[in-house]
This record gives sequence, structure tokens and C-alpha cells, in this order.
Amino acid sequence: MILPRYFNNLGKFLLPGKVLAIFGPRQVGKTTLLKSFLKKADFKYKFVSGDDLSVQEILSSQRLSRLSEFCSGYQLLVVDEAQKIPNIGINLKLIVDNIPDLKLIVTGSSSFDLSGQIGEPLTGRKTTLILYPLSQLELSQLYNRYELQESLSSYLIFGSYPEVITASSNERKITILNELVNSYLLKDILDLEKVKGAKILVDLLRLLAFRVGNEVSFNELANNLNIDVKTVARYLDLFEKSFILYNLRGFSRNLRSEINKKSKYYFYDNGVRNALILNFNPLDKRNDIGALWENFLVMERLKKQSYKKIYTNNYFWRTWEKKEIDWIEEREGKLFAFEFKFKKPKKTNLEDFKKAYPQAITKIITEENYLDFVI
Repeated sequence: MILPRYFNNLGKFLLPGKVLAIFGPRQVGKTTLLKSFLKKADFKYKFVSGDDLSVQEILSSQRLSRLSEFCSGYQLLVVDEAQKIPNIGINLKLIVDNIPDLKLIVTGSSSFDLSGQIGEPLTGRKTTLILYPLSQLELSQLYNRYELQESLSSYLIFGSYPEVITASSNERKITILNELVNSYLLKDILDLEKVKGAKILVDLLRLLAFRVGNEVSFNELANNLNIDVKTVARYLDLFEKSFILYNLRGFSRNLRSEINKKSKYYFYDNGVRNALILNFNPLDKRNDIGALWENFLVMERLKKQSYKKIYTNNYFWRTWEKKEIDWIEEREGKLFAFEFKFKKPKKTNLEDFKKAYPQAITKIITEENYLDFVI
């Protein structure tokens, strides 16, 4: 099965004097996307991997003559797994500034190292795309709305990594997700950062998996794991920058009743979250449908915002009286408040938010209308 990707034509992002940088979690299909594009491209291209030691040596050399020789005769240079190459940003800058006719694409499975390396050297010289696990927006090119809704329970339980989507059985999906968690999820952090071992990282992720949709206390996490608060903060930052977790902060206009200093953490994929807690039970045998629903909608909305270039600030809202709204968007000079409920509730906290912010536009997102929110 050929899976549709929103960035199916990378050519339109190849601009003169700019590097196209593609970030995203491991195993979401960045290399597949690249190779599919290159099959149809009319460029003479060179495809190299940052895993190759000889490529690392040349592309970290900061010697223009060597870089020019390496690229000679090609119209496009593609560097996969570029985060493995020391000083890649400075070398890319040398190439962009001195070989203006050469187009460049780099990919990285972790943003914390690659973006850190290329951020400052390539200021004004890069275009950045983020590739996520498959979105409902993309899957709507394969399936109609009825079919997407019919498969909703599968997306909530197993997520939407490409290999999971195409797996032939639930047993195979579980095998793929367990392999992803055990072999790939923490690979970049362990390779690129001074972290003592995977166990403490996995333990922290499991704690967060049980707290999806709830505010997170760094002190509580530190006490549970018997580590200090600064270490917790550092690990959470690494999880964000390696596309494992998304951090949602509290919204406040400084009203006394509002809490704005806490955070919530969501997983980039429901299947990964469920693999961490070893729970792939069907929805009718679970007590965490609210967390699954909230995590799913947060990530699908983020994918839509990213792919459709919806520029917004995202928050949650909570008062000291424990009135809470799951998702606030601040865009176009307006506030949009959304409450996520799998089944339509009799009462919500949207009225309380409207009292505080009368001009806000509010809506409840349920299993009946969610596709309008994510497609």
C-alpha cells in the first residue's frame, strides 16, 4: 500500500540559497518520502547517509575545496541522518554560500542536535518541515469519513506509524510498537546525550503515560524516580526535542483565578504511549478512554496546524477551582476554546471560560464531529 504524505512534492520546497531540513520521529517515513521524491526528480542527485563514517569525515571537514569536490557534478545533495555529522551546520553554510546552484536536503530524526547544529549557522538559509506519524488529514486521501470513523478505535489504541497502519493484524501492530519503543524511541538521546542508561528514561516516560491529560509536577516525578528536579527537567526537554513528547502550557491573562505555570505532556503517537504501559486492550475494556481521546486530538490538531500552516499559540486552561479546558488556540487576534469529550457531555466548562473571555469561540469535540477538527 502506498501511503499518502502531505509533503508529496518536496520540489516546491527546494529554494535557491536554502537548505531543506526535514525533521521528525524515527520510523515515520522520512527516508521513504525522500526516495519516493528522488525516483521522480529530474535532478542529478547524490544521496548519502550520516551513518557513513567517510561521509561524516568529509561533511564535517570545514574545507571548501573538499566539500566542492564531494558535490561536484550534482544538482542535489541529500544527507539522511544528518544529526550524526559533527559541525554539519557550518559545512552546509559553506556549501550554500559558495556553491549556489546546488540544492540541499537534510533529514534528522532528532531536532535537539540537528536543529542546534544548523540553527545558528543557517539562519535565513533553511526551510524546515516536520514529518509526523500519519495524520487523519493524510489518511483522508485513502479513506472516506465513514471509513476513518470505523477505524477510530484502532488509531486510539495502535496509533498511526506507517508500518503500524499497514500491518496485517493487531498482533503484528503490537510487535512493531514494542520494537519501536525498545529499539528506536530513545536511540538519539542515548547516542547523542550523556544519559546514564535507558531504564530511568523509560520509567519517566511510563509515569508520564499514566498522566496524559493531567498537569505534571516535576517534584512529584523526581520523588517517584529518586532523581533531582533538574534531571527531570533535562530529560523532559530531551523528550520534546526528540519528538517523543509535546509540552502544552497553561493559558492565562493574569486573572487571579487562573493557573499558568504548569504543563501537560502528550505523546506524539497513541500507539507508543500504549506500548509503554503495555496496554492494547480494546476501548470497552479500558478506563483511560479520556486520556486516549485527548492525546489523539492534540496530536492530530498539531499535525493539521503544521501541514496547513495554521499559525497559533496552543494552551490548556485551568482555574484554582479546577475548571479546565483541554485546548485553547490564540490566533488571528481571537481565542478558540475546545473541550475534548469522547461522548457528548451534559455539562462542560466552556461556559466558565466564556464568562472570563466573552469574545472566545467555543466548541466541544466528540467522536461525532472530530473529523472537522483534524482534517
